[in-house]
Amino acid sequence: MKDFLPISKIDMADRGWDELDFVFVSGDAYVDHPSFGPAILCRLLEKHGYKVGIIPQPDWHSTRDFNRLGKPRLGFLVSAGNMDSLLNKFTAAKKMRHQDAYSPGGRSGYRPERATIVYCNRLRELYPDVPIIIGGIEASLRRLAHYDYWSDKVRRSMLVDSGADLLIFGMGERALLQVAADLQQGVEIGNIQDVPGTCYKVPNMDYVWDYLPLPSFAEVAADKMQFAAAFKLEYLEQDAFRGRKLAQQNDEWCVVQNPPAKPLSETEMDEIYDLPYQRTWHPIYDKDGGVPAIAEVQFSLLSQRGCFGGCNFCAIISHEGRIIQRRSHASLLREARILTRQPGFKGYIHDVGGPTANFRRTSCDGQLERGTCRGKPCLSPVPCKNLIADHSDYIKLLRELRAIPGVKKVFVRSGVRFDYLLLAKDEFLEELCKYHISGQLKIAPEHITDRVTRMMGKSNRKVYERFVDKFTAMNKKLGMKQYLVPYFMSSHPGSKLEDAIELAEFIRDRGYHPQQVQDFIPTPGTLSTCMWYTGIDPLTGEAVYSAKSHEEKLMQRALMQYWLPKNQAIVRKALTKAGRLDLIGYEKKCLVRPESKNDKSKMTGQKAGRPKNNVKKKVRR
Repeated sequence: MKDFLPISKIDMADRGWDELDFVFVSGDAYVDHPSFGPAILCRLLEKHGYKVGIIPQPDWHSTRDFNRLGKPRLGFLVSAGNMDSLLNKFTAAKKMRHQDAYSPGGRSGYRPERATIVYCNRLRELYPDVPIIIGGIEASLRRLAHYDYWSDKVRRSMLVDSGADLLIFGMGERALLQVAADLQQGVEIGNIQDVPGTCYKVPNMDYVWDYLPLPSFAEVAADKMQFAAAFKLEYLEQDAFRGRKLAQQNDEWCVVQNPPAKPLSETEMDEIYDLPYQRTWHPIYDKDGGVPAIAEVQFSLLSQRGCFGGCNFCAIISHEGRIIQRRSHASLLREARILTRQPGFKGYIHDVGGPTANFRRTSCDGQLERGTCRGKPCLSPVPCKNLIADHSDYIKLLRELRAIPGVKKVFVRSGVRFDYLLLAKDEFLEELCKYHISGQLKIAPEHITDRVTRMMGKSNRKVYERFVDKFTAMNKKLGMKQYLVPYFMSSHPGSKLEDAIELAEFIRDRGYHPQQVQDFIPTPGTLSTCMWYTGIDPLTGEAVYSAKSHEEKLMQRALMQYWLPKNQAIVRKALTKAGRLDLIGYEKKCLVRPESKNDKSKMTGQKAGRPKNNVKKKVRR
């Protein structure tokens, strides 16, 4: 197994290694592919001369699996995986998920709840003196005091609850290499306090200098106004160039967050994606049919990171940041040629993009020198006057990929920002429709009422309808029949029952039948979660309504699929509660039919059907 990183002592012996520098403990199965964080970080450390091994999905019921690779020389790296372990395990309704795409055969049950904390506790039992560094999306978004939806309470920083020594937030490559170099030089883990993109802990704020204090954990747990104030400061300081150090007392420890790591250069991005990945799961999973999560990315290309779209329900601002970091065309073309030689490649590159496919440049010039503007959105809900909408580099890249021998078609599936597209020339829309869609284009307006889209940080209904008209006109011009598949979200902060009904009417009028709908989940680290928990927009102080009862959330979700038989009763209940009896009946505009004949006579503003004639007819004998 020399082509994969070691996962056992036998693998270490095959490489002639008696000891590892780092052991990476991961909540995911081991997939050696650049869409999986552990693979990227371990391969990067390997390239820089460190001996690294992986313990994927250890059995946490004892310490046995955690000792599989022995004691590392420099430290343990711990991640819950590509998803927060609670989001991975539970739905928005807090029901257990039955599948886990990041586990062998897609089966659930391979990782514990709050995996980062559990793993760290087991490692401390084995090796109390070995440094533990946590990271990944779970630790990154829980780095300070945060609201936890699944326990419905404010929790301390995961750095404190896990007992780890250091937390790396964000994508992690630059910070991890610097931390590794310090440890290699003999620096004690407790003295590594100046690395951007890391959080460390000290007894109290007397040990910190040049920082902005946040309300303490005790304060934010007791007072939602304090929680909102703390979140606002955290949110506004998420910039690698102008962001400042933050400090927050979490009971017996003060957690200090350094500014985010600087964006990676094009050369650094190329280095990461040019590493010698095996591009598949480890052979130990063959008997289980592999790891399903690779299916979506196996023949896709990640061309950039970061997003300036400004969606308030998205954690990208707090994890990847708003500044676009992109790979070179040469690197992407090299990877595309590798894909053409992979088993199972049939000529189709499934995607070329990132968090947002058509963001291939910074939103304006100068961001790589001064950072993003504090408290000012780039694109939504209203575009900044300095925004530069330019698809020229992306168009060129797609044309080059289409020309590679063996490539039949290149798809764009990772989400196109239609509001950004409308600000640029029509050339990209024409290329997109002509070459990069196969009948359908997935887009995410998310909602259509002004109140909700404003709280989401999304463009409004008029912008979406302008795009629909342009898309339709372009396909007519090209003589193509292609359709939009819009995604909508229910129960986002700001959405009242009347907003959900207005969205249902919009879906009806457009003739949409969304097969997938998303119920808002208050995940840690997002502005929308802060609004949902506190009832306050932390940036403006405005009061925000959120649907929190199980019944109302069911109503808002069901309205988006009002035609399904299983939703009929709850939709009728929602419409009755909102006083919209005009939408219950037999007319074309109605969303559902009455439940019984008796209900027909109660409907107003509609035809109740022809009344029965009580006069008996003569029957001819």
